[in-house]
Amino acid sequence: MHARKDSLPASILASIRSRKKRLDAAYTEARPRSAGTLIASYNVHKCIGTDRRFDPERTSRVIHEIGADVIALQEADTRFGERTGILDLGRLERETGLIAVPVAGMAKAHGWHGNVVLFKKGLVHDVHQVKLPGLEPRGALVAEIELEKGGVLRIIAAHFGLLRHSRAQQARMLVELINDRHEMPTILLGDLNEWRLGDRSSLNTFQSAFGPLPPAVPSFPAGLPLLALDRIIANRKGIISQVEAHDTPLARIASDHLPIKALIDLEPVPG
Repeated sequence: MHARKDSLPASILASIRSRKKRLDAAYTEARPRSAGTLIASYNVHKCIGTDRRFDPERTSRVIHEIGADVIALQEADTRFGERTGILDLGRLERETGLIAVPVAGMAKAHGWHGNVVLFKKGLVHDVHQVKLPGLEPRGALVAEIELEKGGVLRIIAAHFGLLRHSRAQQARMLVELINDRHEMPTILLGDLNEWRLGDRSSLNTFQSAFGPLPPAVPSFPAGLPLLALDRIIANRKGIISQVEAHDTPLARIASDHLPIKALIDLEPVPG
């Protein structure tokens, strides 16, 4: 297989080359938490790690480690049947303060098609469960959350399909949804399963609603991230600071994806 010109840009190659030095320096000691609202996305891979062990406790420790104010999880339920939740949400709330955005009609599942939104100290105004088009059963969870620190934020937590045609359909559907209600600051985050960059990427569809997309941050596979499958993007300029992977020894083994995270600021950008 020949590498395409747009598959591994210089930014990703540079990230790979400097990764070991960066990790050794960054996580020798605990990193201080910056001010602001921390938002994150994490495909927990049904709590199965790269060592093939099913370990929800380990997954919860990574979520605790991230310290997010709002976090979207993918693959947090079993895939078939009643889609039973696989995390101990009660314990997670006690230990982190994170509570799940409620979803309707899912008695045993944590979320919607495996998508869960957890948040700290806020008020949920509205929740919608969106069934995404495509051959695979995929969905998005849309929640409007009034943050304790001020401001109302629309979260769209999504998990796109593995087929390129399906991803293009799913992106178009979410753009239509956003364009209908463009007045609110909106963050789209999740595993969008798009490794292509440049003109071939289905994510180009989002530019009409979000503008230029932030630089790609490799998050998959967790042991040596090459592909930017996970994304955090906003419909307003200046809301999101630099997106980065939460790359720790525990995160590298707890799932096949690394979590990604970013600080958000809902204050309007001057000018």
